Amino acid sequence: MADCNVVLATQQLTEFLAVVADRPDEAAAQHAAVECAVRALDADLAVLMVDGGAVAAVGLPVERIPAYALTEIAAGRRSTFQVDDRPYTVTLAHLGGVTPGVLVLGRETPFTVEEVCLLRGMARVLELSLQALHLIEVERRQAAENETLINSLQRRQQLFDELSAVQRAIARREPLRRILDQITASAAQLLDVELSGLTVLDLDDPNRTSLISSRGVSDEGVQRMQSMPVASLGVAGLAMMGNELVAVDDYANSPIAVPEIVRSQLRSVMAVPVHEDDVVVGALFVGSFHGVREWDRASQEILLAFAEHVSLAITDARTLREMNHAFHDSLTGLANRSLFTTRMENALATTGSSGVAALLIDLDRFKVVNDSLGHAIGDRLLTAVADRLRDCLRGGDTAARLGGDEFAVLLPDVPGLEIAVPVARRIVAALREPFTLDGRELYASCSIGVAWAEAGSTDADDLLVRADLAVFEAKKHGKDQLAVFDPAMRASFQKHLEMEADLRRAVLRHEFELRFQPIVRLRTQEISGLEALVRWQHPERGMIPPMEFIPLAEETGMIVPIGEWVLREACRQAARWNAQRDEDTPLTVSVNLSAVQLERADLPQLVSSALQESGLPAKCLIIELTESLLVDHRPETLRRLEAVKALGVRLAIDDFGTGYSSLAYLRNFPVDIIKIDKSFVDDIGDMPAAAALTLGIIQLGQALQLSTIAEGIEHVEQLSELADGNCELGQGYYFAEPLTAAAMDDLLASGSPALSVTPPAPAAAALSAAPPASENAALSATPPASEKS
Repeated sequence: MADCNVVLATQQLTEFLAVVADRPDEAAAQHAAVECAVRALDADLAVLMVDGGAVAAVGLPVERIPAYALTEIAAGRRSTFQVDDRPYTVTLAHLGGVTPGVLVLGRETPFTVEEVCLLRGMARVLELSLQALHLIEVERRQAAENETLINSLQRRQQLFDELSAVQRAIARREPLRRILDQITASAAQLLDVELSGLTVLDLDDPNRTSLISSRGVSDEGVQRMQSMPVASLGVAGLAMMGNELVAVDDYANSPIAVPEIVRSQLRSVMAVPVHEDDVVVGALFVGSFHGVREWDRASQEILLAFAEHVSLAITDARTLREMNHAFHDSLTGLANRSLFTTRMENALATTGSSGVAALLIDLDRFKVVNDSLGHAIGDRLLTAVADRLRDCLRGGDTAARLGGDEFAVLLPDVPGLEIAVPVARRIVAALREPFTLDGRELYASCSIGVAWAEAGSTDADDLLVRADLAVFEAKKHGKDQLAVFDPAMRASFQKHLEMEADLRRAVLRHEFELRFQPIVRLRTQEISGLEALVRWQHPERGMIPPMEFIPLAEETGMIVPIGEWVLREACRQAARWNAQRDEDTPLTVSVNLSAVQLERADLPQLVSSALQESGLPAKCLIIELTESLLVDHRPETLRRLEAVKALGVRLAIDDFGTGYSSLAYLRNFPVDIIKIDKSFVDDIGDMPAAAALTLGIIQLGQALQLSTIAEGIEHVEQLSELADGNCELGQGYYFAEPLTAAAMDDLLASGSPALSVTPPAPAAAALSAAPPASENAALSATPPASEKS
């Protein structure tokens, strides 16, 4: 409700300005102010006290007003009083200026902080209006005694009109620069001078000041008066430093004259400080080139009145900026979380509303852009995303940035999902289109969670929780899509939290195991290497496939200790087996690397440490990377991989052909091996096109002097096609399922350099009771389309 209160307060203050400004004299303005204040704050009575007496009252006759009690209240010695045995809680605001006094309001219930602030604003406006009216009254009395003062009275009436126009401009929230230009022009006109201007302190250097509004100053003069030292500003500088009005009638003969200004033929000048919260922030000045000017008291009061209105305009503009910053995102201009939640609460509480829909939007690849191209490009991308969101919405909808790369949309008064889902689809489609920034195309797809509720059936927090659960579901199923909230998602998310807790305990309890799948030379069927695959032996649920816990491990950061253990254990086991083999035919061991591990700055040191501790030669270790990791790489990623390669370790691209296959990756990255994805191998015996594509990948590897490994070989026909196509290596259930270390001991100790292969009837016969969904998902957050082995 915060923004609603601000709007209401602004409307009430605007009404007060209009009412007071239109009154012809001081007494009428006082009575109008008291009546308007009673209505605005819903008070029972209001009294304006001046010099200890009541000059205007509402709610009690003047003769019944307890003047002594109100005087005590004004002095801060009391906060309540009684009339006819009826207690009143009061609040007050002091008036300064030419008619000092106090405006007191009373009612049975206490006043809120917002109401007190509103009353003080009204008192400030009344003070300024009474000051202007006082000037008119002074001139009216003088005119009665001297006919020559008639012109002065007309000028004061014009002052009142000009000040009233300025107050109305402030109330209408016109641009600050337009209001300040209006003030400087009016000051020059009413004081009948050729020069006027407003200079303010620079935000980044309070010892310097710049001219921001002027009349009669040349363009060259305006340029010279930018970022000038305050001490060099002459009369305006003295007014700012001394915090007082400075008037010089004969400037040329003044001891404070600046020679350059004297040469400009300026004859008389006057300046007065401008304040913001009682702190000097600038100066308003006027000057005349036509003869020496005597700055009488009336002229000084006119300039002071205009300076007060400059202060009022600056303070109001700052308040408006602070309100905007409090309820809007400074980068995109969208509503922030506070305003979004407030509007959602209002929409849910609106009677007669059919329902409310919330869309939670999470960018899928923003971190990649932000990390690789810098925060400046990231901020521009967020701004462009905000623009597209606005284009997708209806009038009355609210788009918000909740923080980071998380956005939200509020759709009020919608009967159901049939309105919300099409809006979400438009947003997904809009964000799929590339963004062009600095001549390059960037992509920022999104995942959206959609939730709808009947008005009055829930609160804003719960509706956002529903949308958040739907976002989680959309991301879980591949991102770049939307998901609609279903109550079953709560149970699914709870299961996710339980799995996370189990995973953290598993790291502490060492519940992980390694399986090793042989990699063989297709021509001789000799075992040349092994791929290490991690398994989780849950104490209650049994063996958990990698696809169920690896994405969660990456999300929570637990992949770091898991991945380190896998690397060290794989190197240790491989070194042990090689110690039992002929040194001319050592086994290699392949370890999958996750995206999170690749981001670690200490990756080269970790690999080096694992090799040194195990005694495994670097040439026997192969690090496997998915294509998606190479697509989303940063310059630091390439340098990190080059450092690993410098150790003597070999690098392999896993699941080649399923992602963003590009010769550029093979050329730019220090890759030694490409692993052909199982999806190509599956169809090699049945589909000529698949066979041709697979053979093409093999030939590409040969041309680039890269080794090729075919994944997921399950039939003798596949083996034959691949061997005939000069594929060097292969792995799959045709040869062996992933084996425990003990089973691998037996296989390697059989004494045969080659596997004794007997093709199984169906491929599934070679599988264990519960094979993993994807072997190469062991440490990769981006799984292949199908099981690789």
